[in-house]
Amino acid sequence: MPEVLKAPLVVEFPFTRSLGPVQSAFLSGLRERVVLGVRTGDGRVLVPPVEYDPVTSEELGELVEVAPTGTVTTWAWNHEPRRGQPLDRAFAWVLVRLDGADTALLHALDAPDGPDSVHTGMRVRVRWAEDRSGAVTDIACFEPHEAGQAAAAPAPTVHDGRFADPVTGIVAPARLDYTYAPGRAQSAHLHALAERRVVGERCPSCRKVYVPPRGACPTCGVATSERVEVGPRGTVTTYCIVNIKAKNLDIEVPYVYAHIALDGADLALHGRIGGIPYDQVRMGLRVEPVWPDGGGHPDHYRPTGEPDADYETYKELL
Repeated sequence: MPEVLKAPLVVEFPFTRSLGPVQSAFLSGLRERVVLGVRTGDGRVLVPPVEYDPVTSEELGELVEVAPTGTVTTWAWNHEPRRGQPLDRAFAWVLVRLDGADTALLHALDAPDGPDSVHTGMRVRVRWAEDRSGAVTDIACFEPHEAGQAAAAPAPTVHDGRFADPVTGIVAPARLDYTYAPGRAQSAHLHALAERRVVGERCPSCRKVYVPPRGACPTCGVATSERVEVGPRGTVTTYCIVNIKAKNLDIEVPYVYAHIALDGADLALHGRIGGIPYDQVRMGLRVEPVWPDGGGHPDHYRPTGEPDADYETYKELL
């Protein structure tokens, strides 16, 4: 039985966004142990605050301070926390309607006595993080607050939303960890790359050769099995100049990333172009792979020195 290939993969992107006056005030307030909501035209208080009324789409801006205590409206037990979650031990995810608010805030509840101690309607309070920077993690978690039995909710007080050194932007890291197992077609492709060969598959109907192979023709919808070795040389069809340095990527900017139609293939793959100044890369440039020592994939592609390909020979692969 052939070896089943698999590998852990991580897709990660740090998303940077600026904040408007409402979100800026909310996060700046958390840094100062103040929880702010926003009042709608019909008098409801939304926590977390939003810039526009979700019902009427009216722009909102009247900020009010609510209490750091509240009531659990619903919950779910998390028996095995994952990387980056608020607590490193089992806890409950809870929706908490803070006193003075009309909507609930999602966060973690530290429940050391286990899931039997958590129930809808229980009273909780904010546990503030020791080090606060203006993020929702400034609320370390919620904790039981048995002394604060539900009573008439205090009226929220108007707040001007002004804080010294307000938070104006955040970086939200998005990350997906998963294990990838290639199928028959891609496994053959990866084994060939280990031998510094590029192998695709030909569709039995339209006769197009796809690299990397997919096991089926995306145009005809039929299975592919005929293996075809292509390249290794190819033609730059389109490209872009990268001016922002990627995290954990040891490549100096600017550099060029291109779609490359390998000789004999009917689908362009992408790769970095090296061995030439970035401003000399062009459509039709003929390139060849540069293989790293011990690597199983070309590190980059460099010019072959051949004349540029005629546009008619690659226009269908743009």
